[in-house]
Amino acid sequence: MPRHSKPIRARSRTSGNLSGAGILLGATLLLGWGEALAATASTSTSAPGADAEPQNWYTGGRDQDGTYYSPLSTINAANAKDLGFAWTYDLGAPLRGQEATPVVIDGVMYTSGTWGYVYAVDAATGKELWRYDPKSDFFAGRNPCCDLVNRGVAVWKKKVYVASGDGRLHAIDAATGKRVWEADTIVDHKLPYASTGAPQIAGDVVVIGNAGADMGRGGVRGYVSAYDLDTGKFKWRFYTVPPAVGQPLEDPVLAAAAKTWDATRGPQFKLGGTVWDGFGYDPALKLLYFGTSNAAPYDLRQLGDARLDSLYTASIIALHADTGKLAWYYQTTPRDSWDFDSTQKMILATLAVGSADTPVLLQANKNGFFYVLDRKTGKLLSAKNFSFVNWTTGIDMKTGRPIMTKESDWYSSPKAIYPSWAGAHTWNPMSLSAQTHLVYIPVIDAPAVWVDMLHNGGEVKYLDGFFTANGILADDTYDAADLKRLYGAVPDLKDIKSARKVKPVRELLRAWDPVAQKTVWEHETSSGIRGYDGGVTSTAGNLVFQGRGSGGLWVYAADTGKVLKIIQTGSHIMAAPTTYAVNGEQFVAVQAGYGGTGISVGSIPPSSAATKYENTNRIIAFKLGGGRVPTPAARVVEPFDKPPEQTSSPQAIHDGEIKFVEECSRCHVLDLNITPDLRRLNPGLHAAFKDIVLHGALAAAGMERFDDLLSESDVDNIHAYLIDQSWVAYRAQEAKSPQH
Repeated sequence: MPRHSKPIRARSRTSGNLSGAGILLGATLLLGWGEALAATASTSTSAPGADAEPQNWYTGGRDQDGTYYSPLSTINAANAKDLGFAWTYDLGAPLRGQEATPVVIDGVMYTSGTWGYVYAVDAATGKELWRYDPKSDFFAGRNPCCDLVNRGVAVWKKKVYVASGDGRLHAIDAATGKRVWEADTIVDHKLPYASTGAPQIAGDVVVIGNAGADMGRGGVRGYVSAYDLDTGKFKWRFYTVPPAVGQPLEDPVLAAAAKTWDATRGPQFKLGGTVWDGFGYDPALKLLYFGTSNAAPYDLRQLGDARLDSLYTASIIALHADTGKLAWYYQTTPRDSWDFDSTQKMILATLAVGSADTPVLLQANKNGFFYVLDRKTGKLLSAKNFSFVNWTTGIDMKTGRPIMTKESDWYSSPKAIYPSWAGAHTWNPMSLSAQTHLVYIPVIDAPAVWVDMLHNGGEVKYLDGFFTANGILADDTYDAADLKRLYGAVPDLKDIKSARKVKPVRELLRAWDPVAQKTVWEHETSSGIRGYDGGVTSTAGNLVFQGRGSGGLWVYAADTGKVLKIIQTGSHIMAAPTTYAVNGEQFVAVQAGYGGTGISVGSIPPSSAATKYENTNRIIAFKLGGGRVPTPAARVVEPFDKPPEQTSSPQAIHDGEIKFVEECSRCHVLDLNITPDLRRLNPGLHAAFKDIVLHGALAAAGMERFDDLLSESDVDNIHAYLIDQSWVAYRAQEAKSPQH
């Protein structure tokens, strides 16, 4: 824990000196992006920082430090009650998850959406200037694990950079929307790689990672790649885990990593460690920061008997941006078996540690701990749990390692482990206020019941996205008796509830003091079932903004947490808002639409605005004096048509259910969801079912081919199961009809 032998010098770069305990935001500069875009031939890299142009929102996190904090204060705690609708912009189909925070430079808003589409709109009116179709192609591979989402763009010197879902990196002319160059960043398209994160500008290169550590039978091998900003020429690549046993090591530091993996592992296991979000860059140190994802597979016993650390998975890594060589690493969760990615967004700041101002990196990790690291050396300075945890009693500050508990061991028997694989904090951005010096964290206080499916007596032995394990969210829908047949014996919900004085599943907004390592204020945003609430933005107007799944944009006083305004939108909000000014008028805008991680865990949550209104993907902007937000069209659930005749045997239906759970349930649930309810197939889709599933007849719509995983008989059985479930739903509907 940092010692503070003198008052922490806390000052704002826009508001003069401030008193109180807290943080000095990093003194790193944003390198003249607004001027570079406005000038016809500017090549300056030493223009004023972001706070010299507070009207702009330069990066996903606004500034070089990734704070999600704006110095604007025209909209403030005194007048937030007058905030209302300014304009809306339709992002178009398909209606999936929206996770990007728009960038705004000199009155133009740039953002990305499904597949990696890029949009440029007038930030004052919402008028479209151009849109860019990356033409993502998944015919040769797998879709992303967690929907066709994209977490944003990078804008630099008249170019907009985006990674499309299929792993190509695009540089686009910011003025015209025309492609300047593109680069294929995927090393093996036969593996389930995808790109969903925002690119990172790091000196002379643009860097991107990828996703896929959860997918397939053995995941993928994680890495980051760097490309020349002007030409797209490949510069370097850093692998986060070693190659298959016996293959040459691309970097000497992989020799140390190889010693932490079982040497008897099979080549089908790619080990994971992907970098799908959470970059940072310090131009003074010329260090690139990123977090790595889970080890693959979750049950590391499949690799062999060794009990080793699995480097460099679940780690925070710093590379020299000019060479791609390792500067330092810190592993947050050695031998990760719980999907505790370290890919959450990071904030760069300066803490007064003892008598010295120390550049630090802050991260609210998925594993439940808030880490403060010296960003020059990677030294652990502080680690305190910001959410309830039971997998460890804490972090040993001498070794930096977690102190494990019996509750963490799901190998011996199923356990309800806090936090769940969804994380105590995931991709949804947190915000650091230069005014209050607090970090505002969207928190998920929830357990997962981890089950070893190979040895627990259930019928399902493999689950796409979980390998041979399952992490069942213990929410209000959890039914141990119903789960037993598929997954074997699991804890009863009443026993899980008895361990806490609160509901097992909650979401909260917590104002966290990163120096004292404690909660200052909090609000529960959803309870019982996850609401998939949004990321956070704070401002110098003493405001904190967060969208909720229920469709409200909530506005809080940053210092006290007092609720100042709730604006109902009718749209599920997961992304963090942006705020900017055009001609002196301040706006707040947020991208809306449900999807992402929610696609892999079931139907649209009952609290979601998407259960009442269509899941329209759009940007909504707000201003002082605005009116009521127009809601999307009401959702209409059509009645079930009479299904086709069932011609398959009970055994085929049973086998089809198991295969459906194993290979299809990652995206499809037989309920209201963002993907089609497969009980409602029309005659044409029934006729084409085999061609769709095996050969990718609808790959362009996001339904990839499965002929490498499923046989014709598997598909016939899945089809039989879906027809059976169609009849179940149809008969229930008819039984409730007036004539009955």
